[in-house]
Order: sequence, then structure tokens, then C-alpha cells
Amino acid sequence: SVDNTEYEFTAPHNFSLSQNYPNPFNPNTVIAFELPKSSHVLLRVYNLLGQEISTLINSQLSEGSHEVLFDAASLPSGVYFYVMRAGKFLQTKKMLLIK
Repeated sequence: SVDNTEYEFTAPHNFSLSQNYPNPFNPNTVIAFELPKSSHVLLRVYNLLGQEISTLINSQLSEGSHEVLFDAASLPSGVYFYVMRAGKFLQTKKMLLIK
């Protein structure tokens, strides 16, 4: 039999920010997110004091699924937060670095 199924790329319906993996991590972790349309994305990492540790992304990205690697080799163990802003979407998640 012939498979006549057509496969289409479908953009995500919503903005979403996934939990990093692995979590806890040492020293690298991946942060994944989805964009339903091309958007300017700002993804930053903060420590418990609210101080900015790193800007992972600050650019226009196409719709679809994206991943970014966060390298925390130079940071001490502890809880960190990552914050994604894209258009009106804003979300924060927590991650744990254990060395």
C-alpha cells in the first residue's frame, strides 16, 4: 500500500516556555520554547537576588520550536530563574544548578 499522508509543518498555537532539562543540571541545561509567530524574544537568566546573570537571546526569531543551551560552568550551585518575553507573552521558570 502507498502512504498518501501529507505532512505539514504546523506552527504552535500559543507561546510556551518549557521547563529546562535536565533539571537539576551541571553545568549545562537546555531551555526550549515555542513561538506561534515570528517574534522578538528576550530570554534572560537571573539569580535569587534578581540580578541578571545572562542574556541568552535578544533577537527576532521565526515561528516554531526553539532551543537554547545555558552553560552555567562559571556559576555557583543554587536556584536560578529564566524569564522569556515575546510580544505580550511573559513567563518565568525556576531551575536548579547542583555542582
